[in-house]
Amino acid sequence: MLESTWFVIWAILWGLYFVLDGFDLGLGSMMPFLARGEKERRIVYNAMGPFWDGNEVWLITAGGVTFAAFPAAYAVMFSGMYTALMLLLFALILRGVAFEFRNKVDSPAWRRIWDWALVLGSFLPALLLGVAFANIFMGIPIDADGVFQGSILTLLNPYGLAGGALFVLLFLVHGCLWLAVRSMGELRDRAGRMAGRLWFASAGFAVLFLLLTAVFTRVYDNYLAFPVLWLILVLPLFGLVLTRIFISAGKWAKAWGASALTIMGTAMIGMAGIYPALLPSSLNPVYSLTIHNSSSSPLTLKIMLGVALVFVPVVLIYQAWVYKKFSHQLDFADLEYDGAY
Repeated sequence: MLESTWFVIWAILWGLYFVLDGFDLGLGSMMPFLARGEKERRIVYNAMGPFWDGNEVWLITAGGVTFAAFPAAYAVMFSGMYTALMLLLFALILRGVAFEFRNKVDSPAWRRIWDWALVLGSFLPALLLGVAFANIFMGIPIDADGVFQGSILTLLNPYGLAGGALFVLLFLVHGCLWLAVRSMGELRDRAGRMAGRLWFASAGFAVLFLLLTAVFTRVYDNYLAFPVLWLILVLPLFGLVLTRIFISAGKWAKAWGASALTIMGTAMIGMAGIYPALLPSSLNPVYSLTIHNSSSSPLTLKIMLGVALVFVPVVLIYQAWVYKKFSHQLDFADLEYDGAY
């Protein structure tokens, strides 16, 4: 029971990270296609500025839960996917540095360097996260000793790349909608139109990914065994439809919420499908790391559950306050504040 509880927490934390940092990653990737001129680029930075580092807290939390609750799975994941995860780390560092360094020198060339650093530091994590989790859903080549039998090229298989493309598209829509929520005038309209165009690509690719999942993975085995799980599949599809409806109506905040439902539902489909495995083995299902053979001791799980029940709500409340505090729409006057990016 404790192991299953922590599996649910693990899945929700990863999904929450995708939802919150997803709009940062998507908006950073889309900046060259949305912002025209220095002022609009600064609006894009400030639309993310108060939130991006707080959003990454959930990446640390999800990784920390993996380490503390399922240490064996953590060890195999971070050794087998070492190169991909280090690329992810370096890209996230590059993005953070771009925020802080961009305005240190009053030079268009200097700012242009860090603008492209932001784009690369946003696009690459979105792609790598999708590739990594698609491979987990499909199963990775780990042997009886938990040793990864492959390389980073092993992860760049058709299904893994499809997962990367899906994450990128979902995050691009999510980011455009966030800018539509936070900005005004022509920039808001441009972001809304771009979200509408990208929606068709993301919706089509989401359906394709669901079909590919039936071909390349055994995710749907759990759904066939427990039909109630098909309700999870409804979440991203419902979210996609609502996103389109709200985009058409120009209701940007509701469209962003529907997009968040799509991303969370997409993550939950795979998580529910691999349960009770954390890292399914593509070599032999017997070699898979599950919630039973990779978890910490019951005492550790109990203590951690108490800690999580106290502190996770505190973080959620604080972050909700931050979002409320900086919920106003940005205009060029906001760029005059000393703390503006």
